[in-house]
Amino acid sequence: MTAPTPLPRRRLRTALCAALLVLPLAACGGGDGDGGSDGANGQAGAEVTVLAAASLTDVLEEAAPLFEQAHDGVDLRFSFAGSQELAAQVREGLPADVLVTADTTTMADVADRTGEPVVVATNELTLVTASGNPEGVADLADLARDDLTVVLAAPEVPVGRYGEQVLADAGVEVAPASLETNVRSVLTKVALGEADAGIVYASDAASVGDRVTAVPLPAERNVLAEYPAAVLTEAPHPEAAADFVAWLGSAEAAELFTAAGFRVP
Repeated sequence: MTAPTPLPRRRLRTALCAALLVLPLAACGGGDGDGGSDGANGQAGAEVTVLAAASLTDVLEEAAPLFEQAHDGVDLRFSFAGSQELAAQVREGLPADVLVTADTTTMADVADRTGEPVVVATNELTLVTASGNPEGVADLADLARDDLTVVLAAPEVPVGRYGEQVLADAGVEVAPASLETNVRSVLTKVALGEADAGIVYASDAASVGDRVTAVPLPAERNVLAEYPAAVLTEAPHPEAAADFVAWLGSAEAAELFTAAGFRVP
């Protein structure tokens, strides 16, 4: 088996933070500050913790250096997971500054713990298969075939809920081999050949290049996933958090979202 590729520094820091969620997030900081003091540029020295949907992993890690360069002394720390897991962490009082989910329903579930959310990106679903589509998957109906191993996200996960919706609308019943806790787990199983097909976001399929083959859904069979971002009411660094949420709606961020396969409102 080929040895795993070492994680880049920011991804490694993110992975460590996610693994240590039971500990204070301050222990996972990547900057030299101690939480920082207020400054003219949105609390200079702040270590802003962002809880973000797993499908945003690549684009937000690319966005972070651009935001940090423009906001001297502010350091972004990410914890990526399924939106439902992030909402649970917010309800449990996990110290964090910003929440970005993959649907408005999950954000609404924690409305008493956030400021006014702003939709910063949108997405759509796609089928993914092993590279080259060796099983000839052409549409949603093929996911009901007995000879296919299909993985989906669990229904409490936004992409799983969206997937249930498009399958129900198409009248297709699927017996998935597993129900995953986030969209990246679905993508990984297909990319590794542990499943023949799955339903993910278009941006996730684009993120792994030719390791999978995307089979787009017709527009009339698809759904629009909205990504709202909000400052948490108990944010340790509310000014810097508000700066980041505002920046996610900027033209600079829109370019990154579009290049990564998302759409912008």
